[in-house]
Amino acid sequence: MKISKDDIRLCLVTDETMYKDEDHLAHIVSSAVAGGVTMVQLREKTADTKSKIRKGLLLKKVLYTSSVPLIINDDVEVALTVDAEGVHLGQSDMPVNEARKLLGKDKIIGISVESKAHAIEANSLPVDYVGLSPVFQTGTKKDIATPLHLEGVREITELSHHHAMGIGGIHLQNAAEVVRAGADGIAVVSYLMQATDVKEAARCMKEAIEKECI
Repeated sequence: MKISKDDIRLCLVTDETMYKDEDHLAHIVSSAVAGGVTMVQLREKTADTKSKIRKGLLLKKVLYTSSVPLIINDDVEVALTVDAEGVHLGQSDMPVNEARKLLGKDKIIGISVESKAHAIEANSLPVDYVGLSPVFQTGTKKDIATPLHLEGVREITELSHHHAMGIGGIHLQNAAEVVRAGADGIAVVSYLMQATDVKEAARCMKEAIEKECI
């Protein structure tokens, strides 16, 4: 499976501190997809492999009737075990070329880029998209680089050969600005995971960014 710009338009990134149990996680994901989310990334920073596999299989079931790809954060082994559509790797994770050997040519690989240098390096790697991280200051990640801000998004997307998705501190009020700056899509954690009405929050976010993509 390969991706288009539409596939990374609006990505929900999960956070294990923002749901009560696995039923709640399934509800959030299904509601987000119903509202317009186009990709789901399972990000479990503290869970063990067994737990990540169980949650990955759960989300595969939730997404079964949709065309929304499931991406596993950082863990190629889990992605292979649950037959996810791909993985998202950070700068300190498994090298992309090694991940590609293990996953094969048809799986999706995304990589976080935190600078122009990272983006230039990614141009020669077998990845399907880059995650611009972080765009703004965020409290959901402790080990983040200096925020890129909108100017950084512009600079990186101008030189990148890949589809680009912004992540970090993005919410309804600034989402359109990130797309206007050059990103093909955005990834969201708190705005969707903590929404009172997840479906409506996703619908509003999708509408805001689609206006910039026409």
